[in-house]
Amino acid sequence: MKHKTEKNILIAFLLNFFFSIFEFIGGTFTGSVAIASDAIHDMGDALSIGLSFYLEKISKKKPDNNYTYGYLRYSVMGSFITTIILLVGSCLVIVNAISKILNPVEIHYNGMILLAIFGGIVNFLAAYFTHEDSSLNQKAVNLHMLEDVLGWFVVLIGAFIMKLTNFHLIDPLLSIGVALFIFMEAFHNFKEIIDLFLEKTPRNISIDSLKETILSIDGVLGVHHIHIWSIDGYSNYATMHIVSNKNIKEIVKKELKKLGISHTTIEIESPKEKCREENCHV
Repeated sequence: MKHKTEKNILIAFLLNFFFSIFEFIGGTFTGSVAIASDAIHDMGDALSIGLSFYLEKISKKKPDNNYTYGYLRYSVMGSFITTIILLVGSCLVIVNAISKILNPVEIHYNGMILLAIFGGIVNFLAAYFTHEDSSLNQKAVNLHMLEDVLGWFVVLIGAFIMKLTNFHLIDPLLSIGVALFIFMEAFHNFKEIIDLFLEKTPRNISIDSLKETILSIDGVLGVHHIHIWSIDGYSNYATMHIVSNKNIKEIVKKELKKLGISHTTIEIESPKEKCREENCHV
């Protein structure tokens, strides 16, 4: 799965990189400053996706003495960088759109339509290859691609409407709508990343349900000192103390795996043993 994620991000990078070169050449030949400026924007997108690919590749490395949990959070770091770029980019789009509302500029409809069709196809392919939710990094890259797809769609629709009605405000108004949508999605992704770094209990894990499951196992007399966190939003880890007279460690591990916890560290205590850390987690 991790190899597929890395490959998908690489495809998105290559599509964006070569399209930005094509766009820059097109802007140079047509003399369009707008197209040339957008080419620089797309090149920046490509470089950020390239960085995401590099960090995703590092995240596949196995644990060692320096990173005993492995390198999975390098993938999360890629998602963090891409998400920040999306948040800042959305704000800049809104500011630019407001500027165009206040100071309308001349629109070259035919050039916009042709470029929007080609740009939309390229970015749709990139969005398609990264649509699987297999890592926060790929999720952020996909959101980046979705932003570009919607952006080109707005350009296409806006160009047609302006050509027919000469209503110039439609372009910046649609741009603001797309930017707000992307900002909200990126902010949601940003919150997930922050929760990871703060080691918040994963959303799909309920501490109460987990305790109930463990206490229902024959031989378990008590459970405490529970800690659950995620490394990358997909791989969940847990440590806990279990009171029992039996060797039930493997049974507990199997039950926890059913709940989505793949990596567990369990300390077995006898009923007569006094645990100094019993009240660490209620």
